[in-house]
Amino acid sequence: MRFRHFLAIDWSGAKGPVQKGIALAIAHADGGPPVLVDPGRGWSREDVLALLREDLPGDTLVGLDLGIALPFADCGAYFPRQDVLLPDAPALWALIDDICTSDPNLGAQAFVDHPDFAPYFRNGSKTGSYFGCDGAEHGRGRFRVTEHAQAAMGCKPYSNFNLVGAAQVGKSSLTGMRMLHHLRGHVPVWPIDTLPRSGSVLVEIYTSLAALEAGRSAGKAKMRSFEALNEALEKLGSDRVNAEGAIDDHSTDALLTAAWLRAVADDPARWSPDGMTASIARIEGWTFGAR
Repeated sequence: MRFRHFLAIDWSGAKGPVQKGIALAIAHADGGPPVLVDPGRGWSREDVLALLREDLPGDTLVGLDLGIALPFADCGAYFPRQDVLLPDAPALWALIDDICTSDPNLGAQAFVDHPDFAPYFRNGSKTGSYFGCDGAEHGRGRFRVTEHAQAAMGCKPYSNFNLVGAAQVGKSSLTGMRMLHHLRGHVPVWPIDTLPRSGSVLVEIYTSLAALEAGRSAGKAKMRSFEALNEALEKLGSDRVNAEGAIDDHSTDALLTAAWLRAVADDPARWSPDGMTASIARIEGWTFGAR
């Protein structure tokens, strides 16, 4: 295998120093069940950043459950109508981190509150006037090209400009982009960076894609028991986790996706999806496994 370890990270954009919604699981290329990585006190976003920068095992494929960029192709810019020239995703990450430098815990509240950028988000009861590409509300909001690919596969993606409800992915994506900015020079991010021949790589994941390939529907992607998890693991050819009873869905998302990454990482088609041009790769990124 190209990779020796497969680390799946279920991320969270919630406020606070420690996030109940963050879960990490790792699977080894030699087999065995995926295993939760538990620091014993819960994960902070800074903890995850430190692990990826300093303690990542060699040749690890890291899957991070968030959007690694904002939509661009639909409107020709991340922020149309603004005089902000951002050529690619790393420039977007740098802008977000610069505006949010005083936000603790890699937070992103300053960015979504910024008068220049707030109109692009749906936040609380307010839908910004630029939430849709032409200034009108577009249902679930603007999509990247990869999110259209997810929808075609039967998933139910939401816009990274959405900050409302259980389906909000905006805060988790924006906080994740701050972390990606701090990882520059440490771990390449595919496909924004070219896939290197060796070493560790970080990719965007959508845990529902793993669940679909494990035989679950998009509406039943979340699992809250070891029994349901183990049934899904078996369909991916993975060993079962030796446990039973209840488990939170953040942990099952991470465990299943770590096993899924191990099962599919050597498939060349996963690294050359239809619809991913060189420009889209650098500007919008892509969700690993979306076709």
